[in-house]
Amino acid sequence: MPTAPAPSALAQAAHSSWDWSAAADFMPRFWDGVLVTLQVLALGSVISFTLGLVWALALRAPYRLVRWPVAAVTEFIRTTPLLVQLFFLFFVLPEWGVRFSALTTGILAIGLHYSTYTAQVYRAGIDAVPRGQWEAATALSLPAHRTWSAVILPQALRRIAPALGNYVISMLKDTPLLAGISVLEMLQQSRLEGASTFQYTEPLTVVGVAFVLIAYPASLLVRALERRLAR
Repeated sequence: MPTAPAPSALAQAAHSSWDWSAAADFMPRFWDGVLVTLQVLALGSVISFTLGLVWALALRAPYRLVRWPVAAVTEFIRTTPLLVQLFFLFFVLPEWGVRFSALTTGILAIGLHYSTYTAQVYRAGIDAVPRGQWEAATALSLPAHRTWSAVILPQALRRIAPALGNYVISMLKDTPLLAGISVLEMLQQSRLEGASTFQYTEPLTVVGVAFVLIAYPASLLVRALERRLAR
């Protein structure tokens, strides 16, 4: 009957399977990938938060000709996969004369996709503002833009800030999808490194740890923000 290998043998085998020099060689590519990932995350968040607010305000418009098309578009985007939208923007739009770089396409796709989710967050936050606040603004004869900027949106944003922060983390976890259109983010860089050196363990492990080191502190900040706003 075969015997199990000794613990020292297992430790030696695990140690021999990790090559520190391969991990060190990957670091220049890794930092390039980190820069691209953070760029996509930052610009995609700006687009999603800004466009999401536009969608939310349009969905509250008094005219059906505004509300219905916006509702149809946002529902379509929200219910189709992000990867399909990436491929459509990158491979189909150029046939119609609309062409962007792979990085720009990835940023636009993530920003547009998540704007439909943040729109619902904005909508819920606005609906949660007490009706008395609207009536008080009307009693003070505040113009519409002043009512929104000074009364409604500040109160709504206080309620929805944690939810928006959670979507930032979700965007981070979806950045590897951009490898499908050859954006050189962290995962794509690790795949290229593995293909050139035939050592996948080190680059993929480094990238996995990097996602944890970025996402976990961000989640802690979101929780701290939620507790602070609750007080």
